[in-house]
Amino acid sequence: MLRAALAALATPLAVLALSGCGTQAAANTQASAKEEAFAVPAGVQEQYQVLADELAEKGKTVDSGEWTVNLITEAAEPWFDEHGTHFRAPEAGETHHIEIIPVETSTGRIVPDVPIKLEVVNAQDKVVEELDLNFYYSTFYHYANNFTVPEAGTYTLRATLGVPTFNRHGEESETPALAKGATVEFKDVELS
Repeated sequence: MLRAALAALATPLAVLALSGCGTQAAANTQASAKEEAFAVPAGVQEQYQVLADELAEKGKTVDSGEWTVNLITEAAEPWFDEHGTHFRAPEAGETHHIEIIPVETSTGRIVPDVPIKLEVVNAQDKVVEELDLNFYYSTFYHYANNFTVPEAGTYTLRATLGVPTFNRHGEESETPALAKGATVEFKDVELS
């Protein structure tokens, strides 16, 4: 019985193979397997979805050359420092956790190894606090610090991004990516 079934299938399979249909089906199967092998992991998808949601709810974005710079402001937050060995609660007087998420505009990727300084500027154009930002592992990677804002109000936040410290692949004749930093301002940011 099994021999009869195999014999019955042999002729149509041979015709498909000779006509190229079998080759196309095999190519489609290989392409599908490749796509599945290189699927974007769920954690990466979640990172960008949560970032998009938070930006829509309470963020701002400014484009500057190769950079798209995102801002999110929240209440002061705790974190683990000293390479995750020490828990640090918000210190007395810290009012806001201000996050900057630098993204390469052409690829949409969050950029690591960027030295960032953030200034909080009041309505009289006076810097009321200036801090270097730390790189954070969280649902999405970001740079942040806790700030002490003296009073609730509307401020300008000025982020100065240095040149990332990582090496870059390329040819000698090319201009390396992200070879220049940027300074961007987020105006009319309500800090309450």
